[in-house]
Amino acid sequence: MVIDAHVHFWRYAEADYPWIDVAMGTLRRDRTMADLTPVMAGAGVDACVAVQARQTLAETTALLAQAALDPRIRGVVGWAPLSSPDITEILAGLARDHRLVGLRHVVQDEPDPRFLLHSAFQRGIAALARTDLAWDLLVRPPQWAAALEFADRHSGQRMVLDHLGKPDIRAGGLAAWRAWIGELAQRGNVSVKISGLVTEADPAAWSPEQLSPYVDIALDAFGAQRAMVGSDWPVCTLGVAYGRWFELIRGWCARLTADERDAVLSGNATRFYRLPGAAR
Repeated sequence: MVIDAHVHFWRYAEADYPWIDVAMGTLRRDRTMADLTPVMAGAGVDACVAVQARQTLAETTALLAQAALDPRIRGVVGWAPLSSPDITEILAGLARDHRLVGLRHVVQDEPDPRFLLHSAFQRGIAALARTDLAWDLLVRPPQWAAALEFADRHSGQRMVLDHLGKPDIRAGGLAAWRAWIGELAQRGNVSVKISGLVTEADPAAWSPEQLSPYVDIALDAFGAQRAMVGSDWPVCTLGVAYGRWFELIRGWCARLTADERDAVLSGNATRFYRLPGAAR
């Protein structure tokens, strides 16, 4: 069993997805499960988790509707206005759909590197912690320091770090990232997604050897019981074919025991997100 813990779906409109710039022209069209199905099958991937890419409740509702139509979408990581004074009621409404397994905010695009620590956002995360929903942590290097404090303040909230924290692979930022990821991994409430690395390198000129140290360090820091895998499809296709990415994933996991591989490839995502079949 392999679960891709990080895919995106959208009905493309330029105004809705301004982050998809001209250089990402191949992404400027609708992306649905119908597009993902053949490449999943070719890569030997059995199921996926759909993750928000737009900061609207409408997108969350649309993703849940897609998940209702296809059981291979095991869960949805949506978005909610966590800084809203009505967030408790909003979360209660969203959580009625069992397909919603977590929330994410595109913190990486916030201009204030300490956005995670804003008081209104903190209240929203406290409300989230009173639900059974997980939190996807999406940050860049300027936000790493705040992310450590954030994880400490919310030690009871399950969190997973998307894309290894988006290290600056292109510029050779391994040393700074290694120190930070080691600190973050000491927070037992935080897991990690091995995903999104090719686009943090040079999508046109990366190599597996360039990425391998990041994966090895993450696996060693978090252990095989707090790591999961994701493609970041379709964004990953800017630099790597879906099937090739999962070939690399399996290669990186070859040093693990069979039980550890099963955990990284599917078991941890199932447990972390409380997907169907997970032990409670």
